[in-house]
Parts: sequence; structure tokens; C-alpha cells
Amino acid sequence: MRKARIQQLPLTETTPDHPKAKELAKISEILDQNSSIYDMVLQDIGIAGTKTGAQGMTAEQVLRAAIIKQMEGFSYRALAFHLMDSRVYSWFCRIGIGSKPFKKSALQRGIKAITDSTWEQINKVLLGYGRSEGLEQGRKVRVDCTVVESNIHAPFDSELLVDSVRVLARILTTVKTELPDLVFSFSNHRRRAKRRNLGVMNAKNAAERKKMYKDLLQVTENTIGYAERCLKMFRSYHPATLEQVGVLSMAKERLEHFLPLTRQVVCQTRRRVFDGESVPAAEKIVSIFEEHTDIIRKDRRDTYYGHKICLTGGASNLILDCVILEGNPADSSLTEMMLDRQKIIYDRYPLKAAFDGGFSSQENLKKAKKKDGIKDVCFSKGRGLNIKDMCRSSWMYRQLRNFRAGIEAGISWLKRSLGLDRCLWKGFESFKSYVWASIVSANLLTMARHQLA
Repeated sequence: MRKARIQQLPLTETTPDHPKAKELAKISEILDQNSSIYDMVLQDIGIAGTKTGAQGMTAEQVLRAAIIKQMEGFSYRALAFHLMDSRVYSWFCRIGIGSKPFKKSALQRGIKAITDSTWEQINKVLLGYGRSEGLEQGRKVRVDCTVVESNIHAPFDSELLVDSVRVLARILTTVKTELPDLVFSFSNHRRRAKRRNLGVMNAKNAAERKKMYKDLLQVTENTIGYAERCLKMFRSYHPATLEQVGVLSMAKERLEHFLPLTRQVVCQTRRRVFDGESVPAAEKIVSIFEEHTDIIRKDRRDTYYGHKICLTGGASNLILDCVILEGNPADSSLTEMMLDRQKIIYDRYPLKAAFDGGFSSQENLKKAKKKDGIKDVCFSKGRGLNIKDMCRSSWMYRQLRNFRAGIEAGISWLKRSLGLDRCLWKGFESFKSYVWASIVSANLLTMARHQLA
């Protein structure tokens, strides 16, 4: 039976007199003062409606373990070890001296079950606590965008073709092994695909590279043909055992998922390599494993593969809001939305707002000034805008411009210390949960440091 939290605290060792232990103790105190968040987590990890069965991790333990994981950048294996080995982490996660340690699989299932909407609601609860404690009133905000990368390799067409051949061949090999009475033609071309990929990478000229690509495409299309014939055979195949039913179901699901992605990779390779087209970013796929990944071109220089996020920070360095975007919308299209979201969070608009130069436009300035309560709006690059139109004085403009620069340091801290540079979780829903988990962990640490200062 799942529980939101342990009613009676377990017997634990005393924590050492160390700055990190003091920070975790203060975070623990903040969490306990906002215990409603445990009920939110409980709705995701399992309903406590039954009175029988294994108890498992409580919602409180899952949330606290997730915070430790994001703050320290642990893998699930490392997290399981440190929760067992460290008396500070054991105390923080409410693990008693005689309690059985949690396995990495249990930690992974629990933490990944917390949805992005739950993390966002937890952040709103913490912002309410910060407001009541006088840490952050949301009267002065700064907004900027950054990119969180997906966990993929460089998306060369040849690499994507090899990935496609490897995955399809692996599925078909499993079917051949586990369902021996299902007869279909299949040749494993993984080694040939790897050699052609090396040929593409090391080709001396364009003609030789095209020759290698042609053979690699042929290998990929042959593998697609094997997979399509295998899917057709599934329709008339009747498995004899439950194990075969499971294999058939899994293979069918995975083939139906990866076949369209493989066809898209083949199509974009033909268009780019043989037809000489410049394939638009919206029509490209850069990974068959993280197909949700967007291509983000930043400042006409660097190209990133992940998702653009827009952050709103406060004067206390707390992250007040975050929007995870699909595609690569212009910053200038996000100004009004980010201000309106502050109205939802604090039930009023901020008094002062500072934006990066990419948000700047005459239209955005007019819309922001019309919002009830907003007195000063600063764009770090005016782009023809008059300072007097943005702020009540030149002094106020300089203050807000300098204030806005502080969010750059906050973003850098999130990337260096909270894992926001690259998402290591699979799938777009998990991507959003990962981003929010980092933000909640950062806000808890910021609150603890404010209160300890």
C-alpha cells in the first residue's frame, strides 16, 4: 500500500555539522511545511486505495530522492548507492537504520512517474511559500530563453541510417529466435551498414561519398522490406505460448514505431545527398530514439538539438516560471505569454519586467505597457525603441538592464549544477519532467540558502 509519507519518523543517525547537511535540513523543513505536495506526487506514483500488498516507497521518499538526484547529478545506480551509504542522504529521504535499501529500478519507476504538470504545481506551491516568507513577491521579473539538449549523438544522415538498420535488424533477430516457426526472409546487414558509414565519413571526395551513401541506402531499404514482410506475417501467425504472445506484441509495436521513422530518414537523405535539396528543419528527424527533438539555431552560429525553454526569474534568483517549447519560435512571439503567465501565478502582473534583446519590438512594448500594473519594461537591446517609452527614467532602464543580465548567471548555474544542459531521460513527456525537476530542485536550494544566510 502506497502512502504519501511516513507518519512516524524512522530511527536515523544524526547528521554531521556540515554546510551541505544544513542546506538539506533546511530543504527538508521547507518540504514539511508544504506537505500538500506529497499528495500531488502520490497521485502519480500510485493510489493508496488498497490495504494489502507491499508498502513500497512513499511519495515523500520518491520526491526527496528525485531532489537529491537532480542536485547531485547522480545516475539511478549511483543514487541507490548513496542513499544506502550516506547517513545525510538516508536521513533526508526518511530511510531508517533498519530499513531495506531501495533498488535503482524502484527509484527509477518512482521518479519517472512524477509528471511535468505535478512538478509545475509543486513549484507553484513553493512560490506561494516564498511569497509568504518574504523571499519573493514577483514584483520584478526577468525573462530569457535557453536550450536544453536531448541525449543524442550528432545527427549525420549516415549515422541515422546505421541506427535504423541496427534497430530493425535487432527486432527481426529476436523474432527469428523466439518465434522459430514464423518463416520470413531476413539477412542481417548491420556490419555492412557500419562499413558503409565509415566509408562515408572517410571519403576523399563527393563522388566516393555518394557511392557509399547509395549502398547504405540500399541496405536500409532492404531492411525496411524485411520488416514490412515480417509485419504482414504477424497477421496470420498464431502464437502457441504466452511468452510468444509477449514477443509478438512487443515486436509488432516496435516495428510499427520505428518503420515510419526509418522511412523518413531515407527520404531526407535522398533529398539532401542525391537531390541537392536543403531540407527544412521542420521536415527533418535528427534521432529515431528521441524523435521529438527540435533543431535550434541560436544567434546564427551554433546549432543545438533539443528543446527551447523560456524562463522567468525573480529578484531572489528563484525561477518563477518555465515554458518548454516545441519548434523554434522567435523570442519576440513569447513576450505577452510570459507576462500573462505571471498574472496566473501571482494574480497580478509584475511592476517591472526585463527581457533579453530578442524579445524587443514596438508591438511587444505596447502590449506590455497595456497590462494592468506594469510600469517599466526593459529590453536589453532597444532596436530603435525609446528609453523613455520603456521606463520612467534612464536610471530605471539601466537598473533593469543590469538586473536582466543576472538571469544569464542563473541559467549557467542550472546547466552546470542542476543538469539542465542535457536531458538524460527518454521521451518528450520525460523531457518536460526532467526540466521541471531541475527547476524545483534549484528553487528549493535557493530558498534554503536565503533562509540560512
